[in-house]
Order: sequence, then structure tokens, then C-alpha cells
Amino acid sequence: MPERFLLKTPRLNRRQLLKLGLAGIGVTGSALAVQQFVQQRRSRAMVKVPPLPRDAPADGKGISPMAVLRDFDYGTIKREKGRTIREFRIEAGTSTIQLNSAVSFITWNYNGRVPGPTLRATEGDRVRVIFLNQGGHAHTMHFHGIHPPEVDGIKPVRNGTAAIYEFDAEPFGVHLYHCHIAPVTRHISKGLYGMFIVDPPTGRPPADEMVLVMAGYDVNGDNSNEFYAFNGLPNYYMQHPIPIYQNQLTRLYVLNMIEFDTAATFHLHANFFEVYPTGMSLTPSKKTDVITMGTAERHILEFSYRFPGKYMFHPHQDAIAEAGCMGLFEVLSKA
Repeated sequence: MPERFLLKTPRLNRRQLLKLGLAGIGVTGSALAVQQFVQQRRSRAMVKVPPLPRDAPADGKGISPMAVLRDFDYGTIKREKGRTIREFRIEAGTSTIQLNSAVSFITWNYNGRVPGPTLRATEGDRVRVIFLNQGGHAHTMHFHGIHPPEVDGIKPVRNGTAAIYEFDAEPFGVHLYHCHIAPVTRHISKGLYGMFIVDPPTGRPPADEMVLVMAGYDVNGDNSNEFYAFNGLPNYYMQHPIPIYQNQLTRLYVLNMIEFDTAATFHLHANFFEVYPTGMSLTPSKKTDVITMGTAERHILEFSYRFPGKYMFHPHQDAIAEAGCMGLFEVLSKA
């Protein structure tokens, strides 16, 4: 057979194997993880992702909204009793973030960041989440999706204890997880939420993929938000525009986690996007430049820009946008 028709599997060094969690999982588990690695690398090779700006700051705790954009956690692949497990480790904690030069906010969070890590699996994967609560209060992890009642994440996990949530990843789409301890609004608004992406078995076309999570901050306890943000920090992407390339498909996983406001919209300047409601379809339902989302509602939005330059995105409620939930895409010409 001519060599051009052979599938070549790249040699992985020890560092790459450790990153994939392959130590001691056996031949079958290793093969699955290597296949995933090859698919991810092949997809990235077809899409050119701009380098992160070197001057993009973090929130003082080492978490940068610029890094959060494209940071997907695929877990650690394990093999147990003949079945492959995708394992995630999540710890609830407390930390302070700086909302602006004068206002700080004590968050309750997952893995030291707001939003929590973007967990990612493929439909049909067995998912195991090992949850350790070190947050000082009872917390949980409630996943949106389909699973048995015993792993629904409504039973309190006391501070200093742990719980394991194990289920099959289904259905494919854009889902979320959050704390479900009453009052749920308070636990979510303090930062205990994150995105859970379940990819379709066939995958999606190559694109520059990124996550945008809208949220609010009630800094004075009056059940009303004084600040809003994409991916944790108000106005971050206005001060540090998101680089994307001209004429290349951009895929946004957008989630609205704003509490205390009935709904929020997402609007993109000088363009239109195709909408995949809840990410549960492989064909778009419509094309528009503004979409309305209630709390916990989420969608996949796809678009590309024809002209280089800077373009704004924001909710079309001015009070929300002007209080920090605004950003810019900087469209770059490919070299």
C-alpha cells in the first residue's frame, strides 16, 4: 500500500504520555488516549490559533480569562474492569479576585478559578468526577445532562469530605455544572459553576473553539449585580481583545450564568452567527446577530469575519454591558 494512505501515529514522549494519564492504564486505554491525542492534534493542525498576548494579566491568583478561553480539560484516561473511564478531579475552595482597582470579591469556586474548568468528553464516555470540598461550606456538583438520581449532585458534601459522581456522558451538547446547595442562587453567584461539553461521536468541523461564560457579581449582598463579566473578570476583553484570524471559522460555546437578572442577550458587531441551540444539533437552527438566554441557557455560535479589525461583543442590555460584560475580537490577517 502506498505510504500516503497509511495512518501514522505520532511517537509520544514521556511528558505527553503523563499529560494524557497513560501510566499503567494498559494497552487498550493507552490506544484510546493516543487516538484522542492524534485527533486533537490533527484538528489543531487544520486550524490556526493566534498566540496568546504576552501582556494579558491574570486576576492575581494566576487565572487569566485569556487562557480560560481555550482551556479544555479532557480528564485522565483510565482503564478499569474492561471499561475506559475519563476521570476528573475537582476541588471546591475559596479565594479572592480583584474586580477592578478598588473592588475585590471573595469567590467560592472550583479548582481555584471562576468559571470552573471546562470539562470535556465525547458522548458515551464513562465520566468519573472526584469532588473534594475544601470550601468551608457544604457544596455539591450538579451536572446538566442525563444520569441516575444518586449522582444528581443535590446531596450536600460537607466541608472536608469528598464525593464521586460517575455517569455516562450524554447527550452530546453544551451543558454545565454548578453547586446545588440552597440558596442555589448564592452559591452560583459566588462562582460555583462551569461548562461541561459533550462532543458528538462524529465530532464537529475544525474551528477555533473558545468558551465565553457570562456572570454577575453581587458585591454588597442586595441580591442585585453591581458587576458583570465574561470568563470571570469585568471588562477584561475590552482591555485585552481576543485575537482570531480572518476568514476562519470561530466556534463559541456561550453560557449565561448571570443570577438576579431574568435574561441576557449576546450580540456580535458587524457580523452574523449560526446558532446551535444547547449544542444538541449538528445543523444550525438560524442565523442572527443577537440571541436571548435565560440563566443556565447555552448555545454554540459559529461565525467568521471577512475584514480585519476590532469588533465588539456584549449583551444588548446596556446596564449589563456597561458594568463589565463587554469585549472585543481582534481579527488578524493570516501571515
